[in-house]
Amino acid sequence: MSFKGLKEIEYNGKSVWPLIEGGKGVSATNHASSGAWAAAGGIGTVSAVNADSYDPEGRIVPQVYESMTRRGRHEELIQYAIDGATAQVTKAHEMAGGKGAINVNVLWEMGGAERVLEGLLDNCADIVDGVTCGAGMPYRLSEIARHYGVKYLPIISSGRAFRALWKRAYSKHPEGLGAVVYEDPWLAGGHNGLSNAEDPQKPQDPYPRVAELRKMMRDNGAPEVPIVMAGGVWRLDEWNDWIDNDELGPIAFQFGTRPLLTQESPIPAEWKARLMTLEEGDVLLHKFSPTGFYSSAVRNPFLRNLEARSERQIAFTKDKEGDHAFELDVGVKGRKTYWVTKADLNKAREWHGAGFTEAMKTPADTLVFVTPEEFAEIRKDQADCMGCLSQCSFSSWADNEKNTTGRLADPRSFCIQKTLQDIAHGGPVEENLMFAGHAAYRFKTDPFYSNGFVPTVKQLVDRILTGA
Repeated sequence: MSFKGLKEIEYNGKSVWPLIEGGKGVSATNHASSGAWAAAGGIGTVSAVNADSYDPEGRIVPQVYESMTRRGRHEELIQYAIDGATAQVTKAHEMAGGKGAINVNVLWEMGGAERVLEGLLDNCADIVDGVTCGAGMPYRLSEIARHYGVKYLPIISSGRAFRALWKRAYSKHPEGLGAVVYEDPWLAGGHNGLSNAEDPQKPQDPYPRVAELRKMMRDNGAPEVPIVMAGGVWRLDEWNDWIDNDELGPIAFQFGTRPLLTQESPIPAEWKARLMTLEEGDVLLHKFSPTGFYSSAVRNPFLRNLEARSERQIAFTKDKEGDHAFELDVGVKGRKTYWVTKADLNKAREWHGAGFTEAMKTPADTLVFVTPEEFAEIRKDQADCMGCLSQCSFSSWADNEKNTTGRLADPRSFCIQKTLQDIAHGGPVEENLMFAGHAAYRFKTDPFYSNGFVPTVKQLVDRILTGA
């Protein structure tokens, strides 16, 4: 069957292509890529997650935290986020030249999400068309969007999630619903919405899940707005049966990974070059994120080290009981006593002999063994926490009166703010978290990118519109 082609849609009073640029946080998407996407006639998405701001000479302002307290650093983080997002939206609007549309993207579980979004919209709501939001259940999103006169686009991974949002909040403000983004939890890059009932090793076909979402929207009286398919979308002729499909209703498509490899993309050259070398299976769906969500990233030495760290893990009891009848005699400091099994004692001694001499307690009543260098880095990163998440398993931060989750910090995780800032600003791609969707291996095989060709955003959008 030949490609049906796409028709422009009406979005916030504008005629645009039903093509959305995914908003990748911490400077992986900025004004250059999103402004160019809008200029090409689509919906560009500025990330409001720790976006870069600029000094009067146009240089990036380093995000340096001066406060001696975590709460103080958290306040600095929020101001950086508002300033950066405002700068990015303003520049994207200028680049778009009145074409397409500009959305902003926030993560509901990021630190101070509501304050950042409201601060941004206080500054420039008149040039923002809509707000996409996921990573949590953003019940107040519709209320905030209505206050500022912008559209809202929740990011969900199941019909059940949308129903909960609709019944509790969104049904009160249906006129502001711009679209519903269905993000495939097995294929999308970054953080994913897998539920406890879903197996990360058993991907499900998105069609019946999206059909179920549309039925749920219709049954509950939601407006017939586009459902945006996000995750795993590469070429549109592969989605031909989704277009002009009465069961699915209006459909739009989101591209998150492909815009990374464009001339306007702000990610460093080393990151772009690495994308061209990926093989199928190189992107790992993992649960090391301090958010508690699954996420998809390139399985580089950074991720392999986290995998290995969790494998160097043994259970313990505080009292001698059952098989836990052997006192741990390596990796322990002070007067603490841990009882382990004979087999685990032998493992611990082997790890200790291999240089993993520090045992770190986890919230799961286990001990992980790390090198002294890793131990020092983990402790420093935890101490330097600025509260980039509403709550963090790695540092025990929570944005509440006590500033803590009340749980032990988990050394099996990592400081996500640190690594994402580093890779986005030129840090080594093998030593940092490198988000990517599971279709990223197609850069290497798609003839569009032959001989190392890196397109402009306009060339990419034009290519996508052909379906090929």
